[in-house]
Amino acid sequence: MKKRQSYQDIFLLSDLKNDNQNSFSFLFNTYYKDLVLFCGNYIDDLSTCEDIVQSVFVKLWADRHKLTIETSIKSYLLKAVKNSCFDEYRHKQIVKKHEAQFLEDENYDTENYILYSDLHTHLDKALNKIPAPYREVFELNRFKGVKYKEIAKTLNVSERTVEVRISKALEFLRKYLEEFLLILFFIILC
Repeated sequence: MKKRQSYQDIFLLSDLKNDNQNSFSFLFNTYYKDLVLFCGNYIDDLSTCEDIVQSVFVKLWADRHKLTIETSIKSYLLKAVKNSCFDEYRHKQIVKKHEAQFLEDENYDTENYILYSDLHTHLDKALNKIPAPYREVFELNRFKGVKYKEIAKTLNVSERTVEVRISKALEFLRKYLEEFLLILFFIILC
């Protein structure tokens, strides 16, 4: 059951609509502390409660000309504060969700960068241990995208020789990087 407006409420609303700052000050001084305490039932931070109540009063003043209150002013203010508390709670939940997602994405990118960096370091070491003819053919094909036929022509060797050298380079890399790849695979699975 809605509480009816008192004569005092009717006069205060009328004065508000006529830009009477004294009526606004009266409402603020009468209800501010109680509204902050009421807000504390929903929000655990005094500063946030004060901000919410102040925002409700700012909106009350801003909307004074078009304001239609069918209940008591106190009921209206309590409902406005309660709704603002729920809005604040939803806002905080959204922020938490986005923070968690951001941190998750940041960790994922950082982990990928570290793994890529480690893999690149190990690959460089492995490539430096491969005999020069194998490494040269492997790098031309895998890093520069040169076709077997073009490599064979440039190095004046057969395509079959290029195939064998790349195969030997891959075999060497698999053996050399096997331990690192096992560790990497284990990290990815965990």
